[in-house]
Amino acid sequence: MEKIYDLGQPYFIGMPHHPSHPPFLRSLNKMHGEVVLANGASASSETITFGGHVGTHIDALSHFSCDGKLHGGIPPEQSYAGGVTKHEAAGIAPIFRRGVLFDIAGLAGVEALAEDFVITPEHLQACKVEPAEGDVALIRTGWARYWRDAKRFINGVVGPGPLKEGARWLSERKVFAAGSDTVAFEKVPSKMEVHVHLLVDHGVHIIECLNLEELARDGVKEFTFVALPLKIEGGTGSPIRPVALVERRR
Repeated sequence: MEKIYDLGQPYFIGMPHHPSHPPFLRSLNKMHGEVVLANGASASSETITFGGHVGTHIDALSHFSCDGKLHGGIPPEQSYAGGVTKHEAAGIAPIFRRGVLFDIAGLAGVEALAEDFVITPEHLQACKVEPAEGDVALIRTGWARYWRDAKRFINGVVGPGPLKEGARWLSERKVFAAGSDTVAFEKVPSKMEVHVHLLVDHGVHIIECLNLEELARDGVKEFTFVALPLKIEGGTGSPIRPVALVERRR
């Protein structure tokens, strides 16, 4: 018997979003009672708009380039209408992999890391969990607790995370993806060196805006990570609803 931990954040009007990306917007386009069938049945539906990097999401490898090249030295092929043709979000297969949690906030003995906190390789090692090749490595800063306060969560895009040294510690272990509960994964403000290092140089996906509070509360360090990226052709990222599966002790 397995326990399921929901690692996704909710979507709502006014939710946090990085200023480089559009906000989440939802509006009913049909209300109950506008169209009523002969048997009295009626339906309601909505229109939803938001970006591929809004809310809990995964970055496709096409999200970043450096010196005009994507991961693997590929020049971007792109258009506003068609999107990207290489490393698109539609190419990210369903994710069913071992996951590990680095509870840095717990390690520091705080509910949430300070906005200027830099996560180092020493912090990752001190968590005493070792990611293997192909794993999903998740970092908890505690900032998920600010999700309902968009101004606090975004914080002018200033927040804790790893610099390139911490990212290198993960890439050396050849993880499939690295994620966190912040809007930018890496320590910000920055020149996005961590995004370039992981996405472009090493082909490691980045997952952002996770909710890792329940996992940390229960002291879970290892689990099965499951997430299904949407098949967005030409997309540079995709919303996901990730979960962690943990075997219950009998």
